[in-house]
Amino acid sequence: MKRLPDGELEVMQAVWACEAPVQREEIEKVISQTHPMALTTLLTMLTRLSEKGFIRIEKNGRRSQYIPLVAQSEYRAQQSRSFIDRMFDGSMSDFAAALCESGIPDEDLAELQKMLEKMRK
Repeated sequence: MKRLPDGELEVMQAVWACEAPVQREEIEKVISQTHPMALTTLLTMLTRLSEKGFIRIEKNGRRSQYIPLVAQSEYRAQQSRSFIDRMFDGSMSDFAAALCESGIPDEDLAELQKMLEKMRK
């Protein structure tokens, strides 16, 4: 699965934030809060996401509905693995060391530790 450019990812996140099938107006409402864009730009990005297999566009009369084909969790997991492979040569320990050195708050580290312990069980 390819990494989405930032603009397309913004649109995809708006699609994920809505209940499927999604109307364009719903996507616009979500996106306007963080990254307002022209209608033509939004429609172009939705078309690109469809061409890349991230969404399906269904015509309902004169209106279109957008259905996500890739789950947000699936995309995040794949991109996280890809990031670790690229930045840390696949080394989780190097990634963890960098995370600790990044100034992440103790509360977040404690939450991460709980998650890791839960995974071991």
